[in-house]
Amino acid sequence: MKLINTFTDGKEITGFYLLKEIQLKQVQGSGKDYFDIVLGDKSGDISAKFWEVSPADKEAFFQFDVVKVEGTVQTYRDKLQFRIGRMRKARPDDKVNVTDFIRSAPVQPNNLVQTIKSAAASIQDEQIRNIVEYCVAKVEEKLLHSPAAKSMHHNYFAGLAYHMCRMLELGDFICKQRTFLKPDLIKAGIILHDIAKPEEMISELGIVSDYTNQGKLLGHISLANNWILEAAYRHGLDPEDEKVVVLQHLVLSHHNTGEWGSPVQPQLPEAVALHYIDQLDAKMQAVEDALDSTPEGEAWTANIRVIENKSVYRINW
Repeated sequence: MKLINTFTDGKEITGFYLLKEIQLKQVQGSGKDYFDIVLGDKSGDISAKFWEVSPADKEAFFQFDVVKVEGTVQTYRDKLQFRIGRMRKARPDDKVNVTDFIRSAPVQPNNLVQTIKSAAASIQDEQIRNIVEYCVAKVEEKLLHSPAAKSMHHNYFAGLAYHMCRMLELGDFICKQRTFLKPDLIKAGIILHDIAKPEEMISELGIVSDYTNQGKLLGHISLANNWILEAAYRHGLDPEDEKVVVLQHLVLSHHNTGEWGSPVQPQLPEAVALHYIDQLDAKMQAVEDALDSTPEGEAWTANIRVIENKSVYRINW
């Protein structure tokens, strides 16, 4: 089966893919129904169209179905698009599984979560450790599959846990290089900064379909800030204690500006470090993802949102 990142203009394709998104729409002026689709596999995804949808088709195809498609890759507005000629749902005798078609972190989710829990347990300050472990426990099961975002970075199965673990690696390095930083706060900030993402987003198979009411009304930064206070109360710690306030500041400031969702800017050394550790991992992962999803033989990636919508040139030597 051809991986999506190997598709080229004019290529005839037959194979099994995941319906990551499917919407019933109408052709303007004609009233004819068609499916606006995003097909996916482990290598990436591609926009697709299935024209002249029948009444039976409307009842047959749904998001997260694995389907066998036949069609042609075309270029539309400088992007590859797949025109589906025929499509059917996968059958038991096809011996395909939906998990074969989803992108996931390159490390087993159980190992990622264990790494996060071990990092939390290694925090020397007991009060900070208690708060971090309390927050991790609230979402431990969801960390096994939750993505880190809908589209910006690490937007796949167990992407959030992978993001946190890669940040912990960066945090360990920067603490050794910049010895004025407090490792306990760097670890705590990394683990807590996105800890409420699983409660912010509605996801299945690592694909975000929408945001929860809490996500829309409060957002993950406010939710995590509240969890820190909740943990402090549970462990008998004064919510005005400096350690509590410092942890809140790390979470509240990690996006750096109000435009990005932070009500305050980083004003602790560890908060400055956390912001840039987060940015470095998010942006480099987005670049890596773009390179991985770019068809072989193409030198330039698609535009990457997190680096000011620029494309990246792939050097082949």
